[in-house]
Amino acid sequence: MRFRIPKPSKRAKIYIYSFLILIAAFIAANLDYPNYWNPAAEWANSKQSIITVPTVERGYLLGLDLRGGVHLVYRADTSNIADSDKDDAVSSLRDAIERRVNFLGVSEPVVQIQRSGAERRLIIELAGLTDPAEAIKQIGETPYLEFREFRLPEEQIAILRSAFPDPEITDDQLAGYCVSPNPTIIQFVTYSTGQDPCFRPTKLTGQYLERAQVVTNPTTGAIEISLQFDEEGTKLFADITERNVGQVVGIYLDGLPVSLPNVNEAITGGQAVISGSFTPEEARALVRNLNAGALPVPVELISQQRVGAALGAESLSDSVKAGIVGFLAVLLFLVLVYRLSGVFAVLSLGVYVAFLLLLIKFIPVTLTLAGIAGLILSIGMAVDANILIFERLREEIREGGADISAMVDRAFSRAWPSIRDGHISTLITAVILFWFSTSFIKGFALTLGLGILVSLFSAVIATRYFIKMFLVGKLKERKSLWTR
Repeated sequence: MRFRIPKPSKRAKIYIYSFLILIAAFIAANLDYPNYWNPAAEWANSKQSIITVPTVERGYLLGLDLRGGVHLVYRADTSNIADSDKDDAVSSLRDAIERRVNFLGVSEPVVQIQRSGAERRLIIELAGLTDPAEAIKQIGETPYLEFREFRLPEEQIAILRSAFPDPEITDDQLAGYCVSPNPTIIQFVTYSTGQDPCFRPTKLTGQYLERAQVVTNPTTGAIEISLQFDEEGTKLFADITERNVGQVVGIYLDGLPVSLPNVNEAITGGQAVISGSFTPEEARALVRNLNAGALPVPVELISQQRVGAALGAESLSDSVKAGIVGFLAVLLFLVLVYRLSGVFAVLSLGVYVAFLLLLIKFIPVTLTLAGIAGLILSIGMAVDANILIFERLREEIREGGADISAMVDRAFSRAWPSIRDGHISTLITAVILFWFSTSFIKGFALTLGLGILVSLFSAVIATRYFIKMFLVGKLKERKSLWTR
């Protein structure tokens, strides 16, 4: 005999979906605010070992303006980089500084590129950090590594002549300064003229560094620093050494020559050695900084700002109060104007808040003052969708009809095009703001976009099931209860 599982009726499906939404919202709310969830999870885990109920340790990420911290702006010097390579170089710079600030122990540091005319700047936000000097020191200590090769003789003489204008010094004497380069003279002329007299930059910089380590010269016992380049850097290094066999190649850190080795043959293995009068401590510090992020382009600090923790806490408190007052005012409006439908809209807004806060916590999204503004605005979008539906329902009831359940279905289907178009247009605006704006506006755009997506679910799906779940008995017969 074959047993068949009966299919649930249409009303049973409504009850099932409604309870699933409420249960999911209840779990989401507890994960949003785990003060009750965590003790219950710990108690459940202590009573059984079959299923481990997870506890929630993650909190909300607060931005600089809510938590306090340090805001730094650096200008990237891309004057020696080809226009076609500038964007890639600055992107590599951003990645290198990100690795550097991670050593500060800051959770979720923000490092973003900003174009200001022809300049490329890096905006660095370190929420929770109280000492801007330490951040500047850590970022500034990241060395700028580059390899240079000889200039043309006429270029060398022209630069040296501007530093030594004495006519008694002949061109041959000036050219001799670069035959056996002296780091002290190179440094003096560079500071005097703004140009390296002997060497010109190449494309090989710290951008292509894969690993640095401290080694000891097997012959002299001197401490040296071994460099290993990545695949692209290996090709560049091979080209440089091949072009300069029998000549000197300059290895520079932060614009200063630290090693001027002779090239005996082309080096294709992608390895180089920096030799100098390093102490063990200096060598280890240099290697640590190189590995943390050798900068592909030099940077200059042009702005620093510190936001106090007390000011951030006050801003957060005021924002939360404003959000709660606005939310309660919206709930009161819905109930007073749309009666029983408004009650279910309030319930769906509770679902909306629970799911949205869950996404913000677990994506995670860094909350800023602008982000909270976007969140509150998206509540208005959710309410607007409910109002469109309820106004359509009011028109359906006025036109007459015996079956209010059918009227609710028609109200939702007829309101849907307006809801869809309004949400899509706002979502497009949020995407454009996020893609092209600064970090401050991006927080607003991201929370607004997430809120729009969640509000579509809460208004179109959750509200519909909640209303249809109670379309029974006398509630179904008294149409005046459902709208004004």
